[in-house]
Amino acid sequence: MRAFLVEKYGGEAGMRAAEVPAPRVGADDVLVEIHAAGVNPLDLRIRNGDFKAFLPYRLPLVLGNDLAGTVVRVGPSVTRFAVGDEVFARPDKDRIGTFAELIAVHQDDLALKPATLTMAEAASLPLVALTAWQALVERAHVRPGQRVLVHAGAGGLGSVAVQLAKALGAHVATTVSTAKADLAKDLGADVVVDYRTQDFEEVLDGYDIVLDSLGGQNLATSLRVLKPGGTAISVAGPPDPAFARELGLNPFLRLAMTALSFKTRRDAKRHGVTYSFLFMKADGDQLRELTPLIDAGKVRPVVDRVFPFDETLQAMEYVEKGRAKAGKVVVSMT
Repeated sequence: MRAFLVEKYGGEAGMRAAEVPAPRVGADDVLVEIHAAGVNPLDLRIRNGDFKAFLPYRLPLVLGNDLAGTVVRVGPSVTRFAVGDEVFARPDKDRIGTFAELIAVHQDDLALKPATLTMAEAASLPLVALTAWQALVERAHVRPGQRVLVHAGAGGLGSVAVQLAKALGAHVATTVSTAKADLAKDLGADVVVDYRTQDFEEVLDGYDIVLDSLGGQNLATSLRVLKPGGTAISVAGPPDPAFARELGLNPFLRLAMTALSFKTRRDAKRHGVTYSFLFMKADGDQLRELTPLIDAGKVRPVVDRVFPFDETLQAMEYVEKGRAKAGKVVVSMT
């Protein structure tokens, strides 16, 4: 089958198209013919080797973390899916590989595709929708009336998180550029801060939760807009000790992550708030919980551009250079 491989870490030069064997199908696996795959900043970071210390992939590696497609075979222990089902998923971190014609996914990580979405739209959602769900529902336990700040509210993660926070009954603020303000309002944001002309720290105060996807100084400033007892959850900040324990890392790596996040955790404590690093996980049950919100139009995908499968490398370059105007970039096999 055709696939796009990472042969060596370090950038676009280490990635190429290739013919590879079809995946093996285990007892609990579902073989999916991929119709479309989402392109994520995570793909770029894996390709560049940013996570090789704690995600030791064996190279060459088929890249890709989002998919929508059709079931073509099921393992003997599969009970949830049948040949012909239209599905979507974020495969487990140890079994990525959606930039390919076929993938074997554990049935627990898969869900039926929302009926209202095209394959390209469905492929844009799993990773960012699961990240938003795990941040806002599973970790922050957002309740009606709470105040939630979602950074980069027109981006892939932000556009979903704004909608999910509104669906949960929160008052939502977001940061976007001038050109994306109308989109952010259309997605449901109550307060839109133009980061090009405004300092969000001067506009916002007393928030319960911040979802940060930018890290660095943006995360540091975010700690100051939280009220005492608030929580900053970041997918771009330094990994924390809880994440190291979750992965079961060796003592050296645990110590390294403790050191990396020390300043952020110390600053959070000084402000009377909590810092939490999030690396999302695959979860078919959570996708099933999201599906009614998607089919009801309360969470809708924002797709910036769809590339043909043969142009997967160009799609990654498009994301890497920040050319996407809003939402997600997708590659389509059909």
